[in-house]
Amino acid sequence: MLTNKKLIITGAASGIGKEIVKLGLREGASVIACDINSRLLEELKQQADACQNLHTYQVDVSDYDQVRDFFSYIEQEHPDADSLVNNAGIYLAKSILDYQEDEIARVMDINIKGAVYFSQLFGKRMLRNQRQGTIVNMSSVSGMEGSSDAIYGMSKAALLGLTKSCAMNFSPYIRVNAIAPTMVDTSMMEAIPEWRKKEYLSHQLIPSPVLPEDVAETVVFLLSDKSKHYTGATFDINNGGYLR
Repeated sequence: MLTNKKLIITGAASGIGKEIVKLGLREGASVIACDINSRLLEELKQQADACQNLHTYQVDVSDYDQVRDFFSYIEQEHPDADSLVNNAGIYLAKSILDYQEDEIARVMDINIKGAVYFSQLFGKRMLRNQRQGTIVNMSSVSGMEGSSDAIYGMSKAALLGLTKSCAMNFSPYIRVNAIAPTMVDTSMMEAIPEWRKKEYLSHQLIPSPVLPEDVAETVVFLLSDKSKHYTGATFDINNGGYLR
């Protein structure tokens, strides 16, 4: 589904991001995997199939200078990159009453500003060259239904607004969509309070858990030409837990 496409994926070295990398490669894409963790990037490169199509780059998505340097690298080494997945994010699993100022800033810097920086610089080069492309933003059910971690929920809600606005601002060249998964079986799930897990599960109409590879399947669809009529949309992956 992704033959001849070249993907930029943030937060690519673990969890959902890692599965997007692996499936993207299997579907014929070349992938530039970005992450702040160089050790996990190296492990990813050793594990991934079709390694000749995988390139890694260490970057802090919350640092504008580093992101700008990354896009200079893209311009020089991968000018044919045509797709972006804004997947990088953190979840501190805290009540808003317990957040410290630096923790609020950290969540906003990574979860919101990182996606803004990548979208801006990706959009500039694509629109300048009048090239067709796609962006997928990784939001969350917590951005639509609320979260026990209000700062995280706020950051994921912000991505939904960014998605709609970028779909308008980048048309007709770049399609921009979001994915809002429920709890996904990753290490992040361990930090979700038990009462919230039970609440999510009690609403779900499909009993099987949502896995990282399930989310990756939807990302691949949205990056492919099979989704050519979708932009500004949010795709729920929540087992029917929240019907809209």
